[in-house]
Amino acid sequence: MKMNRSIAWLMTSLAPLALAACGSPSGPSDKKDEAEIEETDYPEQVYWGDTHLHTSNSIDAFGFGVRLGSEEALRFAMGEEVTSTGGLKAKLDRPLDFLVIADHSDGLGATKALYDAPGFLIRDPVLKRWHSMMHEGPQGSQRAMAELIDRAARNDLPEGMRPSADSEKRQKAIWTDHTEIVERYNQPGKFTAFMGFEYTLMPNGNNLHRVVMYRGGKKAADQFMPYSSLTGTKVEMLWDFMDKYEKVTGDKALAIPHNSNLSNGLMFELTGPDGGPMSADYARRRAAREPVVEITQIKGDSEAHPFLSPNDEFAGYGVTGWELGNLPMTEAKTNSMFAGEYIREALKRGLQIEARTGVNPYKFGVIGATDSHTSLATGDENNFFGKHTGNEPNPKRAMEKQNLGTREGRFGWHYLAGGYAGVWAKANTRGAIFDAMMRREVYATTGPRMKVRLFGGWDFSVEDLKGNWVKAGYDRGVPMGANLKGDAKGAPSFIVSALKDPMGGNLDRAQVVKGWVDASGRLQERVYDVVWSEPARRKIVGGKLMPVGDTVNVATATYTNSIGAPELMTVWRDPDFNPKLRAFYYVRVMEIPTPTWPACDAVRYKLKLPADVRVKSQERAYTSPIWYVPED
Repeated sequence: MKMNRSIAWLMTSLAPLALAACGSPSGPSDKKDEAEIEETDYPEQVYWGDTHLHTSNSIDAFGFGVRLGSEEALRFAMGEEVTSTGGLKAKLDRPLDFLVIADHSDGLGATKALYDAPGFLIRDPVLKRWHSMMHEGPQGSQRAMAELIDRAARNDLPEGMRPSADSEKRQKAIWTDHTEIVERYNQPGKFTAFMGFEYTLMPNGNNLHRVVMYRGGKKAADQFMPYSSLTGTKVEMLWDFMDKYEKVTGDKALAIPHNSNLSNGLMFELTGPDGGPMSADYARRRAAREPVVEITQIKGDSEAHPFLSPNDEFAGYGVTGWELGNLPMTEAKTNSMFAGEYIREALKRGLQIEARTGVNPYKFGVIGATDSHTSLATGDENNFFGKHTGNEPNPKRAMEKQNLGTREGRFGWHYLAGGYAGVWAKANTRGAIFDAMMRREVYATTGPRMKVRLFGGWDFSVEDLKGNWVKAGYDRGVPMGANLKGDAKGAPSFIVSALKDPMGGNLDRAQVVKGWVDASGRLQERVYDVVWSEPARRKIVGGKLMPVGDTVNVATATYTNSIGAPELMTVWRDPDFNPKLRAFYYVRVMEIPTPTWPACDAVRYKLKLPADVRVKSQERAYTSPIWYVPED
């Protein structure tokens, strides 16, 4: 199909003007080559980053109002102060170590081109209406983007938003300008800037997005345009693109499935693309291409749901509002869909498929991300700049309904403040961080920067904790993300270590979550409290650990660290181990209760919030699992 000629001409002709406005310094003079950075023998440091950030190049982010681009996003992530789209000063308390700017590949830069176009030259009635709405201000822009998202879900974008020779030329200019900026800001050993994009597959509004992340730099990335879901309408087609990219460029790529709670059960299916039982080949390909998934972000948390895990008192963090339907609310959600959306159930389903095929498609690690559409990778409750520019700090944002046309039900306070990825890598470089993700030695937090480690082995004991237990973990066991193999002469033992965020709340407890398929083929799970603060005071009563307590003062949005512990550490051995059954183990670390961003807003703007607003929560970290694999 052909684009409206006036829009096509404008979109193409405006590209050079956009490039001319993006000039910036050439970058640091002391920048080192990645090959000069020495890697440690094993990972000694956790690196913090965001793998899912949108700038003004994203079709929806610009439409919602953001005017900050790639350069501002990178400067902010590195700890510099920038001015937000709304005119507020924005700065992280601590810089990040790495960033993936993952702008949507579909319609890259299209809304900016539409906004900049003279209205009298626009012929397409839908585009003309959106152009007018965007120029009305934030509310009009949000209505226009709601329509755009609805039409994208139905694969019914206007002609001017669909791929064409003209739009490809414009997008190529945007992409190469973006990769130039990313390359400039990549500083091996200090800050890592990755090439990447978001593949926005959304059949009927069901979110199957993936962030694609490259290991290499501009030379490889410029050889291919970001792959669009308007071209590749199935996830296998994205994997085909990744295969071709690697073959042609010699670079490496991985895909990170988007937080899965808005897929309406499609993200982690038991079936293959033909609707029949998943095959070993398909399972093998998915596991290889998608070694890591996003478990938590601004649009909710996907670890566990109370319907699936009724015996887990902490299941259901961040699910309120997001369990109502898919992304644009075009389809309501039913209870039968949850199993294909939540990570713990997906891990169990992976074992089930492996028992039948010999291959586990869902043997993945977990990370957190923001999915912010503001160019600001903020994950802190007291420094939350919102999902999009309409949610930047203001007196109304906590109670604003999400603009979804006539479909309501999600309010501003349902957004989480975001998440971050913790990566145990041998250096702060593209290669080292990418390789850590491939081996799944990563974990997620809901924002705080707790330092968490997990090792599995056969002979760990508390005596190991008196020495170099990290070296012992690597020498005699395996880290998070790995397979634990062995002759199972006894039950496996696990070193669990958690250190509080130095700027955050104390720790409540660390739990081991185990999943397995029993001898009759039923999926099973159990949550074990393995180490907790104040053990002399807190006991397990009726099968549950006594609560840690609560020091939150909602009136001032403050708390004290007079409860909890700064560090938790133990060696735990599985008391219910069956050497014949495959299983996975991951750790969930809980903070003491702390105030949420709506509570901070209430104090900042002197608001009275309704009783159902979430004003405090227990933030947490999730490690990637360790899988026990029985010997044949």
